[in-house]
Order: sequence, then structure tokens, then C-alpha cells
Amino acid sequence: MNCELTHLSNLCKVITKGTTPTTIGFDFSEKGIGFLRAQNINDGKVDYNRNTLFIDEQTHKALSRSQILPGDILLSIAGTIGRAGIVPDNSPELNCNQAVAIVRTNGKVFRPFLRHWLESLDAQKQMRGAMVTGTISNLSLTQVGNLQIPLPPMEEQQQIADILDRAEALRAKRKTALAQLDEITQSIFIEMFGDPVKNPKNWNLIKVQDVMSQIEAGWSANGEYRPREENEYAVLKVSAVTQGVFLPEECKVINNDIEFKKVVTPEKGDVLFSRANTLELVGASCLIRENYPYLLLPDKLWKIRVNEEKICPEYFKFVLSYPTVRHEISKLSTGTSGSMYNISMEKFRQIDITVPPIEIQKKFSIIIGKIDKIRKSHQQSLLELNNLFDSLSHAAFTGKLFSHQFFEQEIENGVKI
Repeated sequence: MNCELTHLSNLCKVITKGTTPTTIGFDFSEKGIGFLRAQNINDGKVDYNRNTLFIDEQTHKALSRSQILPGDILLSIAGTIGRAGIVPDNSPELNCNQAVAIVRTNGKVFRPFLRHWLESLDAQKQMRGAMVTGTISNLSLTQVGNLQIPLPPMEEQQQIADILDRAEALRAKRKTALAQLDEITQSIFIEMFGDPVKNPKNWNLIKVQDVMSQIEAGWSANGEYRPREENEYAVLKVSAVTQGVFLPEECKVINNDIEFKKVVTPEKGDVLFSRANTLELVGASCLIRENYPYLLLPDKLWKIRVNEEKICPEYFKFVLSYPTVRHEISKLSTGTSGSMYNISMEKFRQIDITVPPIEIQKKFSIIIGKIDKIRKSHQQSLLELNNLFDSLSHAAFTGKLFSHQFFEQEIENGVKI
């Protein structure tokens, strides 16, 4: 790749960020202009139709610095660092908070190329090296502008973006298949048990504390964001459970010289529960299907064992994950901002859940077990596609993408699609 290194600021008309309206005397509205946060940026896209807050026209004018235009690139710069997406050309008027940077380019860079680069390993390393870590990790706008990007000719930028877009589309298809499996399991749950809050089938109501045999929090160790080698210890991130299935790769590798203060590991049959997250994600849970002796839980995750004479782990996980129950968990959570809410263990213990006869729960568990086998196959395929995408991305931004040797190596490796 024939290119020069340049600072991101040289490719932009504007790099700015938003403000929370309440800090300057305004408030949110029930409807109006979409007000975006970091959670609106996912998989390279800006989704302004889900998890969106709203402000009125007067507030939008007062927050003129952070008015978003179609074609802007949004970058998460607080909490979860480094997610990027391009605002669609047909988007309505939008604004954003201080966790989102607005990157408005000047025509010297192809926007899809820049978006892919911002999510590349090189850019992520630069961001992590620049992060200010306090209660919430964050990047300043100056640090964003100082990111160094390799800039090949425009035609090559377009070729790279096209290849990465195609590889990303394959990943999206696999993610869609996994989402459809989630929809199937939700449909089976509601057919067998009904809404756990409305309880149309009049199942017994039992407090969470009466079906648990153990609940324990982990310990948050400092770690390094990199792939974990065999027999290396790592501490899980909250994102390991937020999708409702366990993602063991969502972890930070712990340095060998750190003395462990507490060791809590996921074991087969555990339900992991996120006691702290954004308001929408607090209470996320997942079921553990095997032992992970080298993965440690942080203090924001609880390890729960249930009394299997009263409740099946599969049913317990799904009843906690049901939207109306998650809403009840959110209402019991406390927090001072949209970045981190928390539910206490005592409040969690007192939640009422429906508990059908154990024989019906076991039938549900058998069905879920069969679906999980299919899910595991899709997840393995997605992992391989992720590895392929990472290889393509690394090669693209180090000048090796169009080399003979790279393609020969990838063909040898092979990928299940």
C-alpha cells in the first residue's frame, strides 16, 4: 500500500462531541429529535431507531455544536471506546451526548475506509494508549484528532472499504441467523410459560432468593485487551454476558505479577448476571455450559447457582432475560447517569418470578439444549469469520492486502461460511 501517515484532524472539517441536556438546564422529551448515545453505534452502523432518547427543537438549537449531519462518522469515546458508524444519508435531525464524537470529514478520505480504520486493531491500540481511565474510560477530542491514519490513494481506499464491507456482510448473515435462534427460543418460552410478569397461566410466584443456592460476585483485576493464550488467566468484561449468551473472548488478560484477591470462575450450570451496566443492559444474564477455570468474574458480574429441585438453570436464565422482567430489574436499579446503573444484591433477592412445575421446566431445558447445539455451530462459524475479517483488516492497513502471499495463506486456512 502506497500511503502516507497523517493525523485524523487533517482529514476533518469538524471533530466535536455532545452534552447531556440536563447539565445546561434542559431536559429530555417523550418525542422530537433523536438524541444518540454510544449504544446507538453498533456493527459499523448508527441506529437511531432503537434505544434512542429525544430532545425538543429548543434544546437541539441550544446544543448546536453537536448537531449531527448525514454522512458524519460517530465514534464512541466514553465507556466503551472505539465503536464507529456512519450516519445514513436519509437520517433525520439528530444530536448526541458527550460519549459520542462527531467526525465530519473534508473529502480527503473515503468515509467507509475511515470507519473501518477506526475499528481496526491499529486504531484501537492508539485509542487504548491515549485513554484516560477514571470511573469511566474516555478519549478527549484532541486525542481523537491526533490519531495517526495510513492514507493510500482514494481509489485504493475504496477498494479496501469494498473488500471489508463484503467480509462484514458475511458476519452480518451469521449474526442474523443467531438472532433468529433467539427469536425462536423467546417464542417457545412465551408459548410454554406466558409473560412472567402478567403470569396468565397462574404459576407459583417465588422470590429469587428462594430458588438460589449460591450467589457470589467476582473481583475486578486490571488486564490487557488482547487474545488470551492457553493457560493464561483473564478477567471477564461485562460484555461477556450482555448478548444473553456467554462470550468467553470478551475478557482482559491478567499480568502474571498480579496477586489474585479473589477467584470466582464460571462453571457448568452457572447463571452469570450483570448487576451494573447501562439502564438497558443492567440485569443481562447468560447460562454457562462448560467450566472455564482460567476466566475470572469481575465484581460487576454475579455467579448464581440455583436449587435444581425447584428450578432449572435454563428456565431461570430465560425468565430473568424476558423483557418485562428486565424492565422490573431496571426499575429497581439506581444510578446518576446513563452510563452505569446498579442493582443491589438485596433488591435482586426480593424479585418475584414465576416458577412452573419442574417437569415442564425440564421439557423446556431439553428443547433449549437442542437449539444451543445449533447455536454453537453458528457461533463457531462466526468466530472464524471474525478471524478472517481481522486478518483482512490488518492486511489492509499494513499494506499487505493485495499481496500474493496473503491470499495464499487465507485460502490455506479456509473459512466455513
